[in-house]
Amino acid sequence: MCDIGVISPPPRLVVRYESVVYLSSVRPGARSGVVGAIGANVVALGLVSLVTDVSSEMVTAVLPAYLVFGLSLSIAQYGLMDGLYTGVTAVTRLLGGYTADRWRARKTVAGAGYALSAVAKIGLLAAGGSALGVGAAIAADRMGKGVRTAPRDAMITLSAEPAALGRAFGVHRTLDSVGAFLGPLVALAVLAGTAQAYDAIFVVSLCVAVLGVLLLILFVRNSHDDVPAQRPLLKEALGLLSDPRIRRLAYAAILLGLVTVGDGFVYLLIQRWQGLPVLWFPLLAVGTNVSYLLLATPLGAIADRFGRWRVVVGGHVALLAVYLLLAGHRGSWPAAILALALYGAFYAAVDGVLMATASPLLPKRVRTSGLALLQTCQALAYLLSSVIFGLAWQAFGPDRAGFVAAAGVLVALPLAVWWLRSAK
Repeated sequence: MCDIGVISPPPRLVVRYESVVYLSSVRPGARSGVVGAIGANVVALGLVSLVTDVSSEMVTAVLPAYLVFGLSLSIAQYGLMDGLYTGVTAVTRLLGGYTADRWRARKTVAGAGYALSAVAKIGLLAAGGSALGVGAAIAADRMGKGVRTAPRDAMITLSAEPAALGRAFGVHRTLDSVGAFLGPLVALAVLAGTAQAYDAIFVVSLCVAVLGVLLLILFVRNSHDDVPAQRPLLKEALGLLSDPRIRRLAYAAILLGLVTVGDGFVYLLIQRWQGLPVLWFPLLAVGTNVSYLLLATPLGAIADRFGRWRVVVGGHVALLAVYLLLAGHRGSWPAAILALALYGAFYAAVDGVLMATASPLLPKRVRTSGLALLQTCQALAYLLSSVIFGLAWQAFGPDRAGFVAAAGVLVALPLAVWWLRSAK
């Protein structure tokens, strides 16, 4: 399989015992430059994520408005659906992670996840105006995301130098966020050009998703490690929680996930503040993704230098500010713009950095399974938080629900800080 070395200076060739020439080495000091430290494979994975995120964010950016305004779901019903199609990834994350470790086929498993998300776009077209059908298609898309995420992140950790993991995830998430930035703009253009025909968005999204799968096949190579080819047992993967450091990270991931509400709620709150026309709803996601795009790589480098757990905590402080702004500044565009910028900063500080925090603690034999385990903890927590926040909004109104979310972050942060620090 060819590499995309054209995007970086010629790397040093290293011949391994199996007589195969690889274009990356994870020995500290063996490579120079940013791309040299993180590995060309990381950039290739980032380009795949860029294209795939254009596809997925086209749908995600319009989905809350489509469900609430187009299909007339209540806020509580939307919260339940949002939680379910986030939580449905829990089992698939574990399955994808363990399968990738068991057969040392991280690229194959990740590719299956990308392909499943592409096929799910056909389900969106077939669903028509059925909320149940749309929910099933989105669940399939999220299952694909669950299958691919841990193998992809494991390939990143095995392609980059250990001291540059924060930067590696930062570069990957930056490229990923370029796609997340472009996706809503493409969706907006399609809506404007087709008299708000959502089916047209689903067709374009399908074509872009197929392109992402092709890029993975052509340019990403399966990351190899130096661990003997003995296949790990399921009990070995599940036994990771016997390590107190990993167990504390899992506790922190669950606790912080419980106080993180879904993106759709944030955008629906701002839309209601401003009375924003549904046509312009995708622009809210663009605001978040611009901040994410600008901050992902710098925050990854800061995490490597000053401590990854500190950056994760700082991201949740930004999330606290978002909740307070949403609950207390109705009708103010400057407050809305600041909230979107801080929301992007939260994702830039947490998304890849938490995985970079966990990676050095996980044995290579079961690293994919370990990352999947933490991501599953987050997914289950997100399921509960979306359902609870939707019910709170329905029962008490958006302002009080926002203050409840802010209070949850305040209560959770001290304990999460202790768990993160003791797990480093």
